[in-house]
Amino acid sequence: MNLSRFTRAGSAVAVGVLALSLAACGSDPEPADTAAGDDTADSTETGSAEDMESLSGQLSGGGASSQEAAMNAWRAGFQQMNPDATVNYDPVGSGGGRTGFGDGSYAFAGSDAALDEEELAAAEAQCGPGGVIEFPGYVSPVAVAFNLEGVDSLNLQPETIASIFLGEITQWNDEAIAADNPDAELPDTAITVVHRSDESGTTENFEEYLYSVAPDIWTEEPSGVWPVEGQESAQGTSGVVGAAQAGEGTITYADASQIADLGTVAVGVGDEFVPYSAEAAAEVVAQSPRTEGTSEYVYTIDLERDIAGTYPIVLVSYSLACTTYADEETAGLVKGFLTYLASEEGQQAAADAAGSAPLSDTIRQAVMPGIESISAG
Repeated sequence: MNLSRFTRAGSAVAVGVLALSLAACGSDPEPADTAAGDDTADSTETGSAEDMESLSGQLSGGGASSQEAAMNAWRAGFQQMNPDATVNYDPVGSGGGRTGFGDGSYAFAGSDAALDEEELAAAEAQCGPGGVIEFPGYVSPVAVAFNLEGVDSLNLQPETIASIFLGEITQWNDEAIAADNPDAELPDTAITVVHRSDESGTTENFEEYLYSVAPDIWTEEPSGVWPVEGQESAQGTSGVVGAAQAGEGTITYADASQIADLGTVAVGVGDEFVPYSAEAAAEVVAQSPRTEGTSEYVYTIDLERDIAGTYPIVLVSYSLACTTYADEETAGLVKGFLTYLASEEGQQAAADAAGSAPLSDTIRQAVMPGIESISAG
């Protein structure tokens, strides 16, 4: 197996992200004292952060901006248990995270989309054949959020959502919107779509939803790049939320943990409209199959988008790492940090900070062997 080229200092990327270091992050949330769910399996099977030896050193990662609130909670919890360790995370977006992981700039990464064949090949050049670890570390609903004075929530069918983001429905009082919102006072205001300007796993997840549920309208193949030209765009999750807040009549898509005071959409699923929630997002993941044909430590999910009673626009954000690192310090830090991230304690800390859906015990048991395999060589 090839050894990773990640260095013990996490490469020069650390210099650019020192502002995000935990030592300077006094407002980071404290980790939760209790774990979520009704998991009853032994901690050696499900992953526990309680028995980790104290670690020291600096670890640098980056990627999905959707994970930022959860990542701050994970960094805070890990730092509390390991006062001499610092974890940096640069929220450059999923595309930047996958690139940085593939070229050795990041020792770990977060991505709102699974690695494609080319990206997996680049990662294996760092980690060695079969040495890539990929698992769902963060699960959260993607909210369709809008800024419309006097309107806090709306019901929208999938075809209506697709037509709005495609630019075919241009006014808030359009008959398709009014039909499912008879009690709403819809103004004759132009709709301004705000999308991500950077390559984004959130974009890819949202496009996959549109392509799946409204294929006659949304005909573009899903990718991390927004396909519609001439609309407003902004960098990162905070960028699109800020742009939507700044303009009347705007609509965007973003991780639900970061939408602030924007109005939100209850999405049509069958005969009902389902508002976003962590519980409804978790149920989609629980009922969706694991991708077939992946390597031992790659756990990705083929999401089902039309399950009754669930919220179908779900962000499954993956954690990326190697089974082998060039030195003991990096290997120990990555292993310890991901053990905390995937543990019941870590998942509850993220849920408290970001409203995410904690991993099920079934998924945790499936991903822990990969994390436990991390070593130096």
